[in-house]
Amino acid sequence: MIPEVKITAVKYAIHAAFGVSEFDAISELTGGLSSALVFRIVVRGKPYLLRIITRTDAMGDPTYQYARMKTAADAGLAPHVWYTSITDGISITDFVETKALKVEEAKVMFPDLLKRLHSLPPFPHKLNYLDTVDNFIRKFQTAKILADSMTSEIFCQYERIKNVYPRNSDNLVSCHNDLKPENILFDGDRLWLVDWEAAFLNDRYVDLAIVANFVVTDDEEDYLKRYFGEEVNAYDRACFFLMSQLVHLFYTAYLLLGSPVPIDLNSIKPDFREFHDRMWRGEITLANHDAWQQYAWVHLEKLLQNFRLKRFDDSLHIVSIS
Repeated sequence: MIPEVKITAVKYAIHAAFGVSEFDAISELTGGLSSALVFRIVVRGKPYLLRIITRTDAMGDPTYQYARMKTAADAGLAPHVWYTSITDGISITDFVETKALKVEEAKVMFPDLLKRLHSLPPFPHKLNYLDTVDNFIRKFQTAKILADSMTSEIFCQYERIKNVYPRNSDNLVSCHNDLKPENILFDGDRLWLVDWEAAFLNDRYVDLAIVANFVVTDDEEDYLKRYFGEEVNAYDRACFFLMSQLVHLFYTAYLLLGSPVPIDLNSIKPDFREFHDRMWRGEITLANHDAWQQYAWVHLEKLLQNFRLKRFDDSLHIVSIS
């Protein structure tokens, strides 16, 4: 189960963390998109999470990943870290036995969690989210995956957002950036965040927008008020709304560009809320590549709907004059 080339390193890790050379039991955990191997191991009757990085690249560099994970763990945002080895790409953390969490409860709990996350000492600034989105949009335009009749409005409205959205250093905070349900654990009492590969200094509204896709089922006023701890002004609401559209656009471009199967323009377009509710309940995972295109359509449909709202033009205006 553990790659042969990693067996010696794993035995060393277990001994360094717990003073024994063998685990009592092991089972592999699947479901994520990361190339890392993840196992539930039992040592001296207690479960732990063993993670083995199999591919090191700019996003998966354990040097940064482990540092961010340790910072989050020390702040009570991530499970306790027992062992890390940058050389071997191995980490051992507490294993969280998860419980079901209702969306209504998550909506109340998440603003405080994000506030604590965003208050951490600044993570290394590895890339700019707005530049990343722009890179994928340009690739999406060049690839011509969809007909111009379907994308002309998207690219036109994207340019309007790009021209006014603030690159405000005050909004650059330590972000997780990949807050999908698989990376959110609930133990029946509190939330934990895992998988810190994509964490870096970023615009606070990225985390806020990603989480809102799952937990905000109506107006986001209460969600934002809990995060900011005060009445939310028009500028904050406008930034949140515009960043939400950039997130929708990023997922559309990323998923269609990376889709492992041919694009099916006649595929059923699922409802935005229903799809996210099913992802939250674990009924849909993006590790199943059949879900990639559906999730892209979900974001595309939502994006087009929001472009036609009066709120979109109002948000552009508010941000442009602030």
